[in-house]
Amino acid sequence: MSFSPSSRGRRLVAWLMLALLALAGAAWWWAAGRPVQLPDAPSARIACVSYAPFRKPGETPLDPNAFVSPQRIDADLSALSQRFDCVRTYSQGQGLSVVPEIAARHHMQVLMGIWLDGDAKANARQVALGIATARKYPQVLRGVIVGNEVLLRGELTEAELAGYIREVRAALPPSIPVSYADVWEFWLRHPKLAAAVDYITIHILPYWEDRPVPPERAVQHVENVYARVTRAFPGKRVMIGETGWPSEGRPRRGASASVVNEARYLREFLRYAASVHMPYNVIEAFDQPWKRAQEGTVGGYWGIFDVHARPKFPMQGPVVEIPRWWLGWLAGALGAGLFVPAGLRRRRWQRGRGWLALALAGFASGTALAWQVRQMVYACRDAWEWSISIAACLAALFTALRLASWLAGRLAGAPFKPAPAGRLRSAWLFVLALYGLLLVFDGRYRDFPLGLFALPCAGYALTAWLDQRRRMPSREDLFLAAWLPVLGGTVVALERGENPATWLWLALNVAIAAAVLAAWRRARVAPVMLDESR
Repeated sequence: MSFSPSSRGRRLVAWLMLALLALAGAAWWWAAGRPVQLPDAPSARIACVSYAPFRKPGETPLDPNAFVSPQRIDADLSALSQRFDCVRTYSQGQGLSVVPEIAARHHMQVLMGIWLDGDAKANARQVALGIATARKYPQVLRGVIVGNEVLLRGELTEAELAGYIREVRAALPPSIPVSYADVWEFWLRHPKLAAAVDYITIHILPYWEDRPVPPERAVQHVENVYARVTRAFPGKRVMIGETGWPSEGRPRRGASASVVNEARYLREFLRYAASVHMPYNVIEAFDQPWKRAQEGTVGGYWGIFDVHARPKFPMQGPVVEIPRWWLGWLAGALGAGLFVPAGLRRRRWQRGRGWLALALAGFASGTALAWQVRQMVYACRDAWEWSISIAACLAALFTALRLASWLAGRLAGAPFKPAPAGRLRSAWLFVLALYGLLLVFDGRYRDFPLGLFALPCAGYALTAWLDQRRRMPSREDLFLAAWLPVLGGTVVALERGENPATWLWLALNVAIAAAVLAAWRRARVAPVMLDESR
């Protein structure tokens, strides 16, 4: 079969793109497995850490009937006492009122929390139980924190909150200091509340700021905020009650959730805290899977330890993001092994080139899907989410295999036949547009499924590059293709262009949209043939 010079040029570009996609997949996994040198923490011990025992499947403090046995709490505190001097609790219910008693046995102290919300009866029970526990174990307590982010959630007014704080303060001896904890901005918005507390407890989470702070500037941000709050409340001691960094989840602008960044932030924060002798508590001891229902993937991965009580990273020496990075290469090899047999049924092509194209496409697809599966491991919460995610991955794999088979035939000189599109491409356009709308209007806690959509988006872009047929796409496809770059660009703009994931998302949107718009352009300059087969 003869090819025009322009066709040979297009094939050369297609070869280059296939090689680059396979190389990018291999490079990403390789880079994720490289040890990263970080500054050492001044010590492996940490002053205080937030403790909640709800880390087993299905456990949540939002369940009023949830209960954690003293035996489990004892086992947790026994392990935590090897690394921490103190634990902070948030509630008195569900078995947590025994924490001070057990902590004393392990020579630990407690920042004891009393949970408040909009339920007056529940608040009364919490306050009564908290007062009774504090009076029983005064020597164990570093302080009592009455309410956590109640103002942030809008569940109590400042006056109502101050009333609860004063009630607890009046019932406890002066040796037990009383405070309230909230994000630092809310303390500045409610300065009168300082009169009700013995010291001020602020939360500084650079990742969650309205203007997220990248990890390399995060500790400087903490230092600036701490100084600002200290100046705003002269004569009051200020404690950082929560600070930390997530190890998994979506990036926010330049703030990327990763194990390396969590280790970097915690080590640098501990160096800073030690240099100024500042009271602090880090969040948190263990990953909390239940938080994913409220905050997306990232909510479940603020722990220094995972759900199995294994440390995620050391406090000295290099840190590796993905120790078993080679699994990504293995997935690529399996992808190549799956795609290459698709050429066996071909008889009229140059098989060496065709199989090479299939191997490159399969390797790139395998590494991308492995990236997506890794995200699923951290994000999926139940059988339903796993089922939907697996079905989506299988659909992406089927699409990629179908497109790669056509692409390989075109590159190997097989007789021309139209590239596959039709309803399958329409379905991907619709799903991509739907998810784009969710990212624009409700994207705070949503991940970017880049590995999933990379397969159809790159596949349709490459096949459109080599497919010179003149067939008009459907109006629905044109409508969606016109909107995809707009939605993708909006996501980039919402993150001020600082989030690399949003740029990749935009690139995928543009790639598949370009495939449709290119077909429309070709059909405009020549007599329109039959509509694409449905």
